[in-house]
Amino acid sequence: MTTATREAGAPFGAAPPSSGHAATDAATDAATDAAIVTRGLTKRFRGGQVAVDALDLTVPRGSVYGFLGPNGSGKTTTIRMLLGLVTPTEGEHAMLGLPLARALPKVGALVEGPAFHPYLSGTANLMRLDAADPTAPRSTAGRRVAEALERVGLSAAAGKRYRAYSLGMRQRLAIAAALLGPRELLILDEPTNGLDPQGTREVRTLVREIAADGTTVFVSSHLLAEIEQMCTHAAIMRAGRLVADGTIVSLRGGLVSRIRVETSDPAAAARALDALGLADVRLTDGAALAPGLAGEVTAELGGHAPERINAALVGDGVPVRGLAVVRPSLEDVFVGLTGEGFDVDG
Repeated sequence: MTTATREAGAPFGAAPPSSGHAATDAATDAATDAAIVTRGLTKRFRGGQVAVDALDLTVPRGSVYGFLGPNGSGKTTTIRMLLGLVTPTEGEHAMLGLPLARALPKVGALVEGPAFHPYLSGTANLMRLDAADPTAPRSTAGRRVAEALERVGLSAAAGKRYRAYSLGMRQRLAIAAALLGPRELLILDEPTNGLDPQGTREVRTLVREIAADGTTVFVSSHLLAEIEQMCTHAAIMRAGRLVADGTIVSLRGGLVSRIRVETSDPAAAARALDALGLADVRLTDGAALAPGLAGEVTAELGGHAPERINAALVGDGVPVRGLAVVRPSLEDVFVGLTGEGFDVDG
């Protein structure tokens, strides 16, 4: 496993001794189709702070699994427990259906980011990291580095100094460091944190390509929209506890889509939508019931076709300036489950 941390600045090559937390029951569960299984995984720090509270999680093989939550919700602590960097207080976990020591060589991980040398090239930086892994054969180091650079799309920039890399290129190089060898599971902690939009797109595309090659990707983030675009599955954390998990489609499926009508006569639009049988008709902030004042009206779409709603509104003489279907987002899911807004800072 290549685990790059800002504190260490180099990979952990040898698997740490198993602490016994990858117990038989979890390994048996994971032996089915799961890349990661946790059962009752808990971490309490001194002073009584509960960072992770009885986490039950199953990550299917082949998925791009988003681990989502505000900062301080327990995401990084969970990842550190999975990788053997932090000892759980209670519970058990397994990766790839194996005990920890046997699983780690098949796992690549990026936790917080590696410490690359600014005056070394991409190739030289990876060679330096690879050399720090006592389990990696020296005779094939050049091939491993070249393959990792090619996989993240940096072959053409392999000879450039790291200081000349863009933010997106730097993060792709960090992911390459986690791919120095065949990996069945890739764990990424906040891989788009601090990136500009271009860098974010580069990492998102790379994650999808890695997953398409058959590697399961477990990616933590506090960016809900990014997880929606990148992942097939997600788990939502809040204050150390699992709030919800499942496929992106199933998570959003618990909420209904809404129709949004922009009009200069929201009162008339509201009456028309109500007459059509749409549920939960609402005037948005700023809209008034007085005729002639512009605003928006929303309602649950249900089984109604948007084009028929538009035709009915126009037929009733409602001046429609715009009409759109609003799909529920992961933020809507979070608010619906907790009654709170998604505060990135926790």
